[in-house]
Amino acid sequence: MLMPDGSPGRFRPAFRRWRAGRPFWGGLLLALGGAEVLLTLKASLAVIMHVGMQGLAGYLLPTVMLLCGVLILFSPAQRLFYSVIGVLVSLGTWVTSNLGGFFVGLLLGVVGSCLTFGWLPDQEPRVSRRKRRKEARAAKAVARPLEREASQSA
Repeated sequence: MLMPDGSPGRFRPAFRRWRAGRPFWGGLLLALGGAEVLLTLKASLAVIMHVGMQGLAGYLLPTVMLLCGVLILFSPAQRLFYSVIGVLVSLGTWVTSNLGGFFVGLLLGVVGSCLTFGWLPDQEPRVSRRKRRKEARAAKAVARPLEREASQSA
């Protein structure tokens, strides 16, 4: 959203700060995986209740996936528990829900859970390879004159 003067509004920086404090992409992928599995179920709830517990699990597991993804986004302190539950439930949808939403929801759930499990909250931002090389070249350029002075004075 741009302001009339062309500068970005207050929403984007606030969202970036919120997103940086949590495993955003992992939770989002897990929630999307659960939603995808739920959308691939074609049977009506009346048929599922008639089939019994096996049919009910087809709706229950993707709902738990969706819930874990949302809870990861809004309660990142419990991310390890939710990610373990998310990966187990995602793998369980392979049996109960059309091969895990035709493998798409299953893969989204597993990848999202793994991203969440591996996320570290206090990690410094990565420095690009280009920036590291540039800093190394600058350090070498500073070190060369110092080496020459040391060799000349000895």
